[in-house]
Amino acid sequence: MVLITGASGEMGHALIEALAEEGTPVLAADVRPLPHELAQRCVAVLTGAEGDVTSPAFVERAAQFPIGQIFHLAAVLSTAAERDPVRAHRVNVDGTLAVLSLAQQRGEQARHPVQVMFPSTIAVYGFGSLEEKQRVSAVREDQALHPHTLYGIAKLHCERLGEYYTNHYMQLAGEARWVDFRALRFPGLISAETLPSGGTSDYAPEMLHAAAQGIPYRCFVRPSTRIPFMAMPDGIKALRMLAEAPAEYLSQRVYNIGAFAPTAEEIAAIVRRYFPDAVIEYDVDERRQAIVDSWCTDVDDSAARRDWGWQPEYDFERAFAEYLVPAVTRRYRQTTPVQQ
Repeated sequence: MVLITGASGEMGHALIEALAEEGTPVLAADVRPLPHELAQRCVAVLTGAEGDVTSPAFVERAAQFPIGQIFHLAAVLSTAAERDPVRAHRVNVDGTLAVLSLAQQRGEQARHPVQVMFPSTIAVYGFGSLEEKQRVSAVREDQALHPHTLYGIAKLHCERLGEYYTNHYMQLAGEARWVDFRALRFPGLISAETLPSGGTSDYAPEMLHAAAQGIPYRCFVRPSTRIPFMAMPDGIKALRMLAEAPAEYLSQRVYNIGAFAPTAEEIAAIVRRYFPDAVIEYDVDERRQAIVDSWCTDVDDSAARRDWGWQPEYDFERAFAEYLVPAVTRRYRQTTPVQQ
């Protein structure tokens, strides 16, 4: 059985659909209820306190199921985390510790490792200045690990927790270790199906969704701002590829993955290409800009490509032409994009 925390988000939706289609039993957990059609595809759904990874009720209830794999998606994202860092730390760190402890407990009972898949982030990187950032064209997993945000700090800490549970858990007591932790450092994810929900990289999907609805958009970063992005289907693909990779192929527990790294103006230009009436202006929020400036320009994902064959399906042009524009147009059905 597969447990998915934070299951009500789009990544959770897509995973439930894919796993249910294969006949894999899914236990979904989220503080919010799932749509009825999606809930019907799950063996059980934990909501409210039982779906809250910070609640003792979550561990107590989840421990009653024969869980063999966990996709731990529950998190408070970067912008929301800066507005309430205490809550974000509780959800992002304490919640992850609860999930890892649950995995260890289930593994001990089954005498078989429980895999924990963890979506991390480029927010774990932190550069002190634009000049320092520009000297590193594509950051490796071991570089610039000086995050400036609570979100990045928490994710980096949880990566280390996962490595601890996998490699060093209770090492003085000689306890057996039953956690198989694997993490992906995601770039900004652009989805056509769900609205942005508190990420500092949300200017990219916000531009697109606003244009598709015919709503003017004021971008909160400079036109020259460049960070890596990925289409949501590739994010799902990467999670599943790493989950399915044989353990002996993995040289590390945490991997970068990338797809494309446009500037904000390049994103605006391609949005205008498909939605010529789009109104996109710039109103830089210096505080949010400073956060984005601390992140990397691009990622070196050569380890993922070498170890488990990572290759994105969507580059920048294809992401808009074949996934984003058709899907947001279907979603809103108000604006007809220009055919390219």
